Amino acid sequence: MTTTTPVTFDRRPDEYRHWRLQIDGEVAWLELDVDEQGGLVPGYELKLNSYDLGVDIELYDATQRLRFEHPEVRVVVVTSAKDKVFCAGANIRMLAASEHHWKVNFCKFTNETRNGMEDATEHSGQTYVAAVNGTCAGGGYEIALACEKILLIDDNSSTVALPEVPLLGVLPGTGGLTRVVDKRRVRRDLADVFATRPDGVKGKTAVDWRLVDELVPRQGFREAVAKRAREIARESGRTGEGGIELTPLKHRYVDVEVEKDQATITVKGPENDPGDLHEEGADGWFLAMTRELDDAILRLRTNEVEAGTWILRTQGDPAKVEAHEQAVLGGKDWLANEITHYFKRTLKRLDVTSRSLIALIEPGSCFAGALLEIALAADRQYILDGPPIDDEDSEERASIRLSEANFGAFPMGNGLTRLQARFYGDDDHLAWLAREKDRNLSASEALELGLVTDAPDDLDWEDEIRIALEGRASLSPDALTGMEANHRFVGPETIETKIFGRLAAWQNWIFTRPNAAGPEGALRRYGTGQKAVFDRKRV
Repeated sequence: MTTTTPVTFDRRPDEYRHWRLQIDGEVAWLELDVDEQGGLVPGYELKLNSYDLGVDIELYDATQRLRFEHPEVRVVVVTSAKDKVFCAGANIRMLAASEHHWKVNFCKFTNETRNGMEDATEHSGQTYVAAVNGTCAGGGYEIALACEKILLIDDNSSTVALPEVPLLGVLPGTGGLTRVVDKRRVRRDLADVFATRPDGVKGKTAVDWRLVDELVPRQGFREAVAKRAREIARESGRTGEGGIELTPLKHRYVDVEVEKDQATITVKGPENDPGDLHEEGADGWFLAMTRELDDAILRLRTNEVEAGTWILRTQGDPAKVEAHEQAVLGGKDWLANEITHYFKRTLKRLDVTSRSLIALIEPGSCFAGALLEIALAADRQYILDGPPIDDEDSEERASIRLSEANFGAFPMGNGLTRLQARFYGDDDHLAWLAREKDRNLSASEALELGLVTDAPDDLDWEDEIRIALEGRASLSPDALTGMEANHRFVGPETIETKIFGRLAAWQNWIFTRPNAAGPEGALRRYGTGQKAVFDRKRV
């Protein structure tokens, strides 16, 4: 089951079908009230506050608006508008009927949205609190797990559960297993019991096992949650006022072209010098470019699944790019902080995208500082050593430029900079690179410094790039996805890399196995009254 209508990711609160966003001073309430008939794709009903991609797109939009439009908000309470049910998780009918690529992209996007909630808590002082006011299962509990605090209604019936293994033959797809043991520090034997109990855990046991933080009586539940939220708000260091509106995207700075099995993303640099971040608002180059790049990545991942290679290009003046970068990274207020972390999250989205990423650095490019991170996220980088292909008499030459932004402002999910990942364990080389920042590096210098894969001259450029792209297209997409994910994430493992690199990989593999997705598998037979038939061989 896949929609033939391209999926869009641009939403506004007055268009939400599944969430209610209310602001009460320093506390925001995000209430889940899923429209059963509001599925993104026909063929299933979103019962019991179960969700699909459309529900999660709205949640992502809400989390973004809270960070940019409501700097006064210090606590976000995530709860349900329905009685006795918090969230039943991802809709099973949707998952059972969806093509594999749809399930994979759905899980990846929901992972990124949950990570964004944690990022807001850690870096924006906007603490997420789950007010679980009813049954909370699967992906519903994973929403709660992404929150800093989990408050569970004490009504002798409401439970938290991760029933995917016993009921569906799959794993919690959005970080559940990892967050239970790594984040909440649940003992591994208790986690084992919990993840194999279809009925979940409630009340005092849930607190004792660290599955939730507190119990709240049913009588006066909302008032008690509000009081607790205000207490948590007093601990927040977030300060800010005068939020900026995230106006509809205008697509001025990021162009996307799709041709057969590849897509070209061109990021355009700023035309003007930077102004006041607050006065420019959503029209400021750095924020506008980031929003457009974020949107382009999401739309391509979801709608253009056969475009297996993405060519990454830039156009513009590197000096202007650096000026805008310095206005953001040198800013000391909440808005500069939010823009910085938004670009960081967008680069992370690129890092975990299962596409071959090839950066082409040509005369007229502006791969400098923050925009150089896009090239460093790529699997290969090619720089043209010579004049523009269409103007042999031109004096213009391609170059790249390192800045302070490349040395810590935008870390990957493993906590390393992309330079640290590229030259893992080679501190001497990183020190050399630090001495070369803030100047234009020619093609030969970039090659010597190891910042590009190759530097073909103008005579060989077109043939070399064609051969590289044709060679990539001839390889198995599955093998490439696994290879690229392994190469991109070197060094330490974090909760984030476990969720994407370990859990998501296992989940996506299990989604294709007959024990889950076969005609007699648990996912297909769920709700039919028929027991799943398992192949008992371990592989």
